[in-house]
Amino acid sequence: MEEKKITLSAVQMCAAIGDKEKNFKKIKELITGIKNTDVIILPEVWNVGWSCKDFISNAEYIKNSQTLSFLSDIAREKNSNIIGGSFIQKVDERTYYNTCPVIDRKGNLKALYNKNHLYSYYGCNESRYITPGDSPVMVNIEGIKFGLTICYDIRFPEIYRTYRKASSDVLINCAAWASTKPIPWEMMTKARAIENQTFMAAVNQFGPMKNNETNLGHSRIIDYNGNVLSEILSGEGVIQSELNLTEMYKFREKCTILNDIKESYEVKNI
Repeated sequence: MEEKKITLSAVQMCAAIGDKEKNFKKIKELITGIKNTDVIILPEVWNVGWSCKDFISNAEYIKNSQTLSFLSDIAREKNSNIIGGSFIQKVDERTYYNTCPVIDRKGNLKALYNKNHLYSYYGCNESRYITPGDSPVMVNIEGIKFGLTICYDIRFPEIYRTYRKASSDVLINCAAWASTKPIPWEMMTKARAIENQTFMAAVNQFGPMKNNETNLGHSRIIDYNGNVLSEILSGEGVIQSELNLTEMYKFREKCTILNDIKESYEVKNI
């Protein structure tokens, strides 16, 4: 039987706040050397940077989105599927989503995932501006199932288990994760892969934001056993890994942990 494989390329970059043209140019520079990859993955709000109060002024309608047009051009140029990190989608004057777009090799919009969990702690106020998404979205890219999440979603294992129960092959987290929380990022990105026996691509921004805050970086691609296949700790750049899905399926057949999940876990108070 022919092995089932797919190659991922993840882009770590430092986004300029509110400057789409500068960020478009940066992405084009960073992906120049990418060749023969099936999927290119970008970090959260790479096109405008992480600044909640600037989200609304930089939001875009789907029908005339400058960011989606840019990503479609990249997909065709590189002959690659794009998991486009996220951008701020405007639906109407009261509804804005933090949205991850997926674009196929021909530049067609294939799927949209709206961030389910909004980070609003320690001075961040994403929920003041953004509406939470109402469901997970799993997208089939060339016969391989990708479960989409954004940043703060990583703290909620329930969404990842839902993807795994739906037969997800690869879990994605596109993030703008602050450098003040390195241990949760290190641990949770591995944990989501291990507990679900699934490949994990966690793609983060790096470098300064506003108010002397910085993004952590540490983008990584992890296998179903928690082994790091490739990573970039700091700076800007691209990592690439080939995933062997056939080996993962064989491992799942040997170690059938999902069969041991109980339908409910009732706590007995004693």
